[in-house]
Amino acid sequence: MAETAASPTQSSAEQNLSARVSPARQLAEAFTAGSLAGTVELSELPFLTMVGLRADAGSETAQRLAAATGGLPAGSGAVATSGDISVLWLGPSEFLVVAPTEAHESLGGDLIPALREALGNDAGQVVDLSANRTTFELVGPRARAVLEKGCSLDLHPRVFKAGTAFSTEIANIPAMLWKTGEDSFRIFPRASFAEFLGRWLLDAMREYASPEVP
Repeated sequence: MAETAASPTQSSAEQNLSARVSPARQLAEAFTAGSLAGTVELSELPFLTMVGLRADAGSETAQRLAAATGGLPAGSGAVATSGDISVLWLGPSEFLVVAPTEAHESLGGDLIPALREALGNDAGQVVDLSANRTTFELVGPRARAVLEKGCSLDLHPRVFKAGTAFSTEIANIPAMLWKTGEDSFRIFPRASFAEFLGRWLLDAMREYASPEVP
């Protein structure tokens, strides 16, 4: 990871953030150029806090973790949201917590320490996955059409409803896909696949960014 010189007036949290390099940083200008407002737009939301949780459903451990996050989702595709913390269902005993950047303990946030305390010495896991994935946001009336070019899920609104998330493949890349609104999606690829998937999305968007396409 590249490092940058920090100003003496910067807080340690600001220094930690300024030293980070996002997995798709080299595509930022291409994302802007390839987006068309009101049709389809693509951006990276780097450095979100992500935490992997494992706990047996219904156990006291799961209840304590639920109290720390504001709730755990109950079944496949479900997302539990409390304030700015969301928890995505990955399996009967596996979850992905997604929270703002500043929730990370390296920036003074207390979410991860609170989850570790809730787990205690019981069976289960609390794993910081913030550097493992990045987040792409795809929005606009054509966002679904872009994804349909390479996603194995049925993305029709009658099947894939806003507020749900599933593990899938996009362009043969494993990713979590979260439908955050009727025309908005968040995509969570692993960092090592971010550039490939970002370029694929740009290519899939190209026809909709052309004024020649109605």
